[in-house]
Amino acid sequence: MKKTLIILGHPNIKESVANKTICEELKELKNIEIRNIAELYPDFKIDAKAEQEALLNADVIIFQYPIYWLNMTPILKQWLDSVFSYGFAFGSNGYKLENKEMLVSVTVGSGKEGYLGDIMSKILFNMEATAKFCKIKYLEPVVTFGANYTAGISKKEPIVELAKLHAKTILSRIK
Repeated sequence: MKKTLIILGHPNIKESVANKTICEELKELKNIEIRNIAELYPDFKIDAKAEQEALLNADVIIFQYPIYWLNMTPILKQWLDSVFSYGFAFGSNGYKLENKEMLVSVTVGSGKEGYLGDIMSKILFNMEATAKFCKIKYLEPVVTFGANYTAGISKKEPIVELAKLHAKTILSRIK
């Protein structure tokens, strides 16, 4: 299997059901590293050099995060701004990630009915455009709807099953 790097952009993975399950399903595989950026950088001060080194050592880069108000999480945005810099990800001395593969893996709390038409492709457009701008191969995203678990209101088991299916879909896309 290709060397895979998961950039986990969940701000509170300990309280997550879906994103935590997805990562638990994937972490046992060979050649996978998971970088929990919220845990690594709680102050949002990203070590760009360390993150760039991790990216250089990967063949496949997976961005794992929940959709927050039709966007990525703030820690992931800060990470991208810091790490995908001129001279590294793009520019005259850049494109160091050229020909690597990128897969965007997201969970959405609400059901699919709120995202009819091409709304999800518009939400993920920034990631697709980033990949193309940096000459990275953009793989078809993996999206799971209805992944919101609220203690006392919903049941955890259906979310866990959705997340396990999500992880299997990721594996089928990166093999």
